[in-house]
Amino acid sequence: MTAIQVRSLSKSFGPVLAVNDVSFDIAAGSTTALLGGNGAGKTTTLSMLLGLLLPSAGSIRVLGEDMVRHRYRVLPRLNFSSPYVDLPHRLSVRQNLTVYGHLYGVAGLKARIAELTDELELGDFIDRPSGKLSAGQKTRVALAKALLNKPQLLLLDEPTASLDPDTADWVRHYFQSYRRRTGATIVLASHNMTEVERMCDHVLIMKLGRIVDQGSPAALIERFGRATMEEVFLDIARDRQRPENPA
Repeated sequence: MTAIQVRSLSKSFGPVLAVNDVSFDIAAGSTTALLGGNGAGKTTTLSMLLGLLLPSAGSIRVLGEDMVRHRYRVLPRLNFSSPYVDLPHRLSVRQNLTVYGHLYGVAGLKARIAELTDELELGDFIDRPSGKLSAGQKTRVALAKALLNKPQLLLLDEPTASLDPDTADWVRHYFQSYRRRTGATIVLASHNMTEVERMCDHVLIMKLGRIVDQGSPAALIERFGRATMEEVFLDIARDRQRPENPA
């Protein structure tokens, strides 16, 4: 079963072609990495998957719905998390979660916030202003916000950026557990190749707006004759040792 189907997707900003004729499928219940250097087109692609940007050409189907024509049918079933998107600083964690819960139309919202507070260990700072949290605390709150509506599709942009190794490990474990428990599909944009090897079933690698290679982490490592995904990423970024027959 396919959770995301993208065909001939392009996005232009004036003369700049940010995404150029991209096609791919993402299997339901999988964790797929979307990789690429700065300016590769990852964020633009994620924004179109979320319905935040309309494509210049091509089609996107998410959870069976056309995101151009019927995105409002699917938006309640997905969510997004990024450490680069701050919640309003003056509102407490509880107030922020309440606002977002209403935006997503979450039934039994107080109970859901209480559940996430316990599950993600937010109790010590649930009523603290969001602007006065540590990086690790902000990450847990961002995760709570992303899980309020129990999404079937979770899009993550650098979810462990700037976190210490212990907190980052906890976050990765949580995402893996959430996927196993719920059958959710996860799309992960990350520069942490160890994270990609550990979490992902499939990898899509973008460069200059195109997908230049794809496959499982193990398959890519074998095809490039490397020991790690970081070495594969550097080969592609630096145009060296390209495989003859990319998947």
